[in-house]
Amino acid sequence: MSSGGSENQPNLQPNLQIMGQYIKDLSFENPGAPSGFAGNPEMDMGVDLKVRPMGPDHYEVVFHIRVKASSEGRTLFILELAYGALVKLTNMPEDAVQRVLLIQAPLLMFPFARRVVADVVRDGGMPPLVIEPIDFVSLYQAKMAQAAQQQPVGTA
Repeated sequence: MSSGGSENQPNLQPNLQIMGQYIKDLSFENPGAPSGFAGNPEMDMGVDLKVRPMGPDHYEVVFHIRVKASSEGRTLFILELAYGALVKLTNMPEDAVQRVLLIQAPLLMFPFARRVVADVVRDGGMPPLVIEPIDFVSLYQAKMAQAAQQQPVGTA
């Protein structure tokens, strides 16, 4: 049994809830097949995040990953993944919404997106590619710095 009165009080704690995760877009080109990896391939990887409102307290967070592997000047594979999540925020302070959507939500999504990348690369005949953890705080800070530089001069 719980202590008296707490059942009728609403929970006002900030909350992030992932309502669902999904592959929004996936592309895998495998011009290096059937030779696969020879030695230590060069990996060029890019990551980007996009957020859009979907209704009251609901947002879509899309995590874009692009990986190009090459060896001795030839492309082994190119993978592009847009991995999305429908996120619900409740009781979130307005000044925390952007940080939560661009840092916390991707941190929760990352293990699932990393598994998709590893599986697709493995299914393409290559050794599975296990992406190192991404520093979403630095990515957020770079995005905010870029947005600040794009503001017209003289605006406050």
